[in-house]
Amino acid sequence: MALPQRGTLRHTYAEYLTWPDGECDELINGTAYVREPPAPSRSHQELVGELYLQVRLALEGKSCRAYIAPFDVRLPHRGEADELIDTVVQPDVLIVCDLGKLDKRGMRGAPDWIAEVLSPATAGHDQIVKLPIYERAGVPEVWFVHPIDRVLNIYRLEDGRYGRPKILELKGRTAISAIPGVSIDWGRLPPTLP
Repeated sequence: MALPQRGTLRHTYAEYLTWPDGECDELINGTAYVREPPAPSRSHQELVGELYLQVRLALEGKSCRAYIAPFDVRLPHRGEADELIDTVVQPDVLIVCDLGKLDKRGMRGAPDWIAEVLSPATAGHDQIVKLPIYERAGVPEVWFVHPIDRVLNIYRLEDGRYGRPKILELKGRTAISAIPGVSIDWGRLPPTLP
């Protein structure tokens, strides 16, 4: 299921910046999407927090940085000015290694790795609407974590495209191939996960 849309008009980042909190969570190809209450579940937030903690600690001493939503990631189609960008996403967790992409508003350009923790309310939106956007932007590696099914779908960019995902159980350790030396230990997952 896709998230509800704010309306039928096409929008830009310039408009996005003027909306009050709650008016728009993401802007994808000019369409504004609104995440409706309730807030993400406690187990969702614990899993997002654990992913962030593990990558943050693994990145100590490296030139890469980890961020957690809400964090605006502007994805231009070409070289358009910020105010004309029509796609702004907020991945659950991300890593960026080109620190030149960072600015006071978040970042402009593709992160090196993205993790989306799926929930019944957002799974369709993340997998159907956002995955093609990540592919177009050139995100090297995208993880979809399915906490209920306890599986991980990994998409890796090859020749500008994502092929079939690699599907793994949430157990043992999984290396982030886009970021050498960084992995997730699934044994540290919160015990409250479904």
